[in-house]
Order: sequence, then structure tokens, then C-alpha cells
Amino acid sequence: MSRRRWPAFAASVAGASIVALDGTVLLVAQPRMGADLAASPAAVQWTSTGYLVAVAALLVVAGRLGDRYGHIRLLVTGVAGFAAASAGIAYAPGIGAVIALRVVQGVFAALLQPATLALLRHAYPPEALARPVAARTAAIGIASAAGPVVGGALVAHVGWRAVFAINVPVALVVAALALAVRLPARPRGEPARLDLAGAALLAATLALGVHTLVGIPAYGWLGARTLFGLAGTALLGTVLVRYERRAADPIVPRAVARSATVTGATAVLLVTTAALFGTLFVASYLLQDRLRLDPLAAGLRVLPLTVLMVLGAPVATVALRRLGARRTAGIGVLVLAAGTATLAVPGVIGDAWASGGTFGLLGAGFAAVMVTATATVVGDAPPGYAGVVGGLKQTAMNVGPTVGIAVAATLGTAGHATLLVLAGVAVLALLPARALPSSTVDDRSVAAQGDAGRVPPWHATRGRSAPPTRTPDRGGAGGR
Repeated sequence: MSRRRWPAFAASVAGASIVALDGTVLLVAQPRMGADLAASPAAVQWTSTGYLVAVAALLVVAGRLGDRYGHIRLLVTGVAGFAAASAGIAYAPGIGAVIALRVVQGVFAALLQPATLALLRHAYPPEALARPVAARTAAIGIASAAGPVVGGALVAHVGWRAVFAINVPVALVVAALALAVRLPARPRGEPARLDLAGAALLAATLALGVHTLVGIPAYGWLGARTLFGLAGTALLGTVLVRYERRAADPIVPRAVARSATVTGATAVLLVTTAALFGTLFVASYLLQDRLRLDPLAAGLRVLPLTVLMVLGAPVATVALRRLGARRTAGIGVLVLAAGTATLAVPGVIGDAWASGGTFGLLGAGFAAVMVTATATVVGDAPPGYAGVVGGLKQTAMNVGPTVGIAVAATLGTAGHATLLVLAGVAVLALLPARALPSSTVDDRSVAAQGDAGRVPPWHATRGRSAPPTRTPDRGGAGGR
């Protein structure tokens, strides 16, 4: 790995990992937090809901800001704010302050997440993205799995506030890595302005939509709260689409909106994360309520999912190179669906070896999908729009789980039929997967050198003469 690429890769992996670690650590801290602050379960739940709504609402806008003002600036700002909010939570006097600071933490998490993907897009050519994306995926899996262990140790021996305090030194390391990155200078000229009205409409639409989905397990699909929320989301979405069509500089640039590859990869991620997290939601009830396993034993039963996700990421890289994105994603979708359907077979969930192997299938399938879709969506980002594309990808990864859990909670957590429905949901991802490139990386490399018209826009730049010398940009260029 070249000296220019290593800091970008390290900052990307570390930035993504701190968010993944924080998410799973919080689950362990919430019960002790609620007892210490004398908070109701509903109030404690808002420490997760407020964060999720803030993140999902602002990811695309944050990516657009990175494209305009520089991804390094956004990453450093994001981790600095994330650390400050974490430190505030560690000293919060009551649950209201914790909820407010968690929303602030979500805002800064939204700033940093698209930047972590954009750094890879600028540091690596599209045909070389699969390997760093696979390493990033494996790191996220490790961080997510380590969260409950780290959180449990901190809560048991130090207290729940330590779970947030630990974010501060980690964030400082991420900021230092980001400041060491050198990206090509942005092209001369006035960048497109940020459409504040479009940004506000998009954020409001996503915030209302996610908030509505999060409440479906409690209120149902036909509850008044849900119906009003869905109707309001649809209305805002319609206004947003009409506004964006007339806008001179839409918040989702037309070059991105017209990319079938970006749209297809984003849809694949949304559908598969819905199926996966819906499956895990049902499985957690089956393991703990039906089999009477304690949380630790249930977590160990699911551990093969993380192991195979980590081990499957580099395998997905090889498959992506040899089979192409469409076939690799399709295989991953089918493996994920097969794992979900197998869990529905009577007796499988109760057998440690059978269920462990099945959870491993889920991890392997999802690793193939995530590596393929991420490398494809980031690699196909039009020049200058890596941030907004990364924001779309991260939005799908945040909205998908809320949809899957809402579906699972509605159909019932005790019935195996729910798992069969979720397996069917996973299979639906084969439809948008057809929009992914069918050729292999090597085929696209050759085609890019000889006939740019046969391949997506970002491949057409390969094989040209070396670009002119560019001045390193310490501030984080938004363009190429």
C-alpha cells in the first residue's frame, strides 16, 4: 500500500469502526443508564431513536457538504463533534441531557460517515477498491462484535459513563489519521452551491420516515401515528422530488440520480439489511424467549455471523474480481436468503451446531453483498460526488434495518413463518442487483483502455495518460 493511500485507508477504517463500536456498546449500557438516571424504558429507547433519526436525516446532506468543502474537513469536524458529544454524555446529569447529546452525536456521526467512503474513492482507482472495502467491512464486523464485550467490561467495572468517555481518545486518533491524508487538489472553478431548501426537505423527509418506521413495532402499521407518519413522509417526498427536478443544483446531483449502478447498489443494500436485521430481531426472541438462553449465550450462538462476515470479506474481493459485481451480489443474496430460510426449519434454532452454521451463512452472504455493493456504488461515483454517493449508501444501511425490524415485529417474533417472509424479502434484492456491472474487473479495465463507451463513466478514465501534477490538498478536496 502506497504512502499516499495508507493514511486514507486507516482514517476510513477507523472512522467507520468508531461508529460501529459505539452502536453496539450502547446496547449494553442502556439498562444501567436507565437505572442510574431513574429513566423510563421509553426515555432510554430515545437515546437510540434520537441518534438514528439524526444520522439518517443528514447523511446525504453531509456527503454533499463534503463534496463542496472537502471530505477531510468533514471527517475531522465529525469526529471532533462526536468526541465532544460523547464527553458531554459521560457527565450528563439526567436522561434529557443524554437524549439531546445523542442527537448531537448523531449529527456529527452523519458528517463523518460519508467522508470515510469518499476518502477511499479518492485514494484508490475504481478497479482497486474491492480490497480496501473488504478490509473496511471486516473492521466494521470486528468492531460491532467487540462492542458488547468492551461495553460489558466497562459497565461492570467502571460504569456506563465510561462507554461514552472511551470515544474521546479513539476520535482523536481518527482525527490525527485524517489530517495526515493528502488528496488531489480540487479543480479550479466555483463549486455548485448547496441548496439549503432541498437539503431541509430531504432531511425532514428522512427524519419523519425513519421516526415512523422505528415506532411501527409499538404502534403497528395501521396505527394512527404510523398512518399519519407515512402520509407525511409521502407528502414531503413528493414535494422534494418536484423541487429537485426544478432546482439548478439539486441536493442529489442529476449525474448521481441517473446512475443505474448507484441506484441498484443502494437498493441492494437497503433490501438485504432489512432482511438481515429482521432475521436477527426474530432470532433474538427465539433464542431468549423460546430457548430461555441468557443474553450472553444467545450472543455466542450468533457469533458465527460476525466470524464469517470477517472471513468472507476477502473472499468476496476475489469473487468480485473473477465473477463481476452482478454475479457476486446475486450469490451473496441467495446465501443470505438460504440462511434465513434454514433458520425457519423446525429444530434448527434449537441446535447449537445447526444454528451456528446457519448464522455463519448469514454472515458470509451479507459480506459478499456489502463488499460488492459498497465497492460498486463508491467506484461508480461521478467525479466530485463521492460524498453524496457515500451518504446514499450509508442512508440505505440505516433505513434498511428499521424496515426489516418493522416487518418482523408486525408479522410476529415467535413464528417461523416470519423468517420465510424475510427470506423472500432477501430474494427481492436480486432485482436491483441486475443493475450492477456483469463484467469482471479485468474485463472492465481492458474495455476502459480501448472502448470507454461500453463501460460506466468512471471506468472510462482508465488507460489515459498520466494527469498533470497536482498540489497536495491538506484540507480535503471534494473533487478529483
